[in-house]
Amino acid sequence: MPQATEDRIYWIDTLSRIAQPVLHHLANRSLKQTMPIEKKMDDRHLFTHLEALGRLLTGMAPWLEAGSRDGEEGRLREHYANWARQAVDAGTDPASADFMNFSEGYQPIVDAAFLSHAILRAPHELWDKLGPRVQRNVIEALKATRTRKPHFNNWLLFAAMIETVLYRAGADWDRMRVDYALRQHELWYKGDGVYGDGPDFHADYYNSFVIQPMLVDILDTIGHEDPAWSAMKEKAVQRAQRHAVQQERLISPEGTFPAVGRSLAYRFGAFQLLSQMALQHRLDASLEPAQVRCALTAVIRRMIEAPGTFDENGWLTIGFCGHQPEIGETYISTGSLYLCSAVFLPLGLSADDPFWQGKAAWTSQKAWSGDSFPIDKALY
Repeated sequence: MPQATEDRIYWIDTLSRIAQPVLHHLANRSLKQTMPIEKKMDDRHLFTHLEALGRLLTGMAPWLEAGSRDGEEGRLREHYANWARQAVDAGTDPASADFMNFSEGYQPIVDAAFLSHAILRAPHELWDKLGPRVQRNVIEALKATRTRKPHFNNWLLFAAMIETVLYRAGADWDRMRVDYALRQHELWYKGDGVYGDGPDFHADYYNSFVIQPMLVDILDTIGHEDPAWSAMKEKAVQRAQRHAVQQERLISPEGTFPAVGRSLAYRFGAFQLLSQMALQHRLDASLEPAQVRCALTAVIRRMIEAPGTFDENGWLTIGFCGHQPEIGETYISTGSLYLCSAVFLPLGLSADDPFWQGKAAWTSQKAWSGDSFPIDKALY
């Protein structure tokens, strides 16, 4: 079997392993009853279930939308797409035992945005197929977050993402929340493909966890609604391409990457932007799609196979490489961890796409083996 085919099967198997307990219990409206909550703060039970739903689906969505309809992959994709719709219903139906919190505390705006991003990435499977009742419940749930004031940092994009999906759904939407987020992030751009997380620069992975994936997809969806937004799009994509180059160079020959910054418990979700650029065929010309796949596969294997990554019932545990509860910030709980699914975005590419063809060394492999590799250069 070709290496690329083995890699795709491995990605699907790994995503399935991560997703199964969350979606199974949501489909049966038993998530709150069953999911363990590993946490440091006593209030995380208010938020962790919406975290698990929104974050898991934001990474699964392209596969649910565009994955194979044939064979074993097609059967599995359809199974998970059905479960995902049932999960969205369970989380937004006020009569459900798993009805989720969209209005208490500040955290709901974060994970309503991740759920919104999932809908944006799978509009047919996760919106058109929901049916009118569920669509109404989703719209009301998203609107409930408007009572939450986002922090003056990447959180502005959460408010903008929610409004973007309301726009996509044909509901009333708040243009100002979108405009404010886009304009502030333009002011917060620091250069060479990196935005500040608010006014300050942070040496962490939030340009990939949140900032650039949401910026690009918001502008792709709604940029045409305002000439100022439309003018931002080309620059936002160029910056995302540059930062994706930086991300690929962070992956060592052994499939490791620097444990720098906060939220390391999101594991390989740190590479959401690199995965998104591959999904959208926006990789810089210096990157072969196959080398990105090989690099990401090495990271996935290194992290997911570490002992203690899952508990005895298949739930993710807090950690970076295995079970390391000490690295979880106070806002981290079991549901938070499912943002790791964001690395799997390229499963939305067909099996005959160049991403899933051949085998290629990634930049650090070439550099540390003495082979030729591309010189790096800044984006001005």
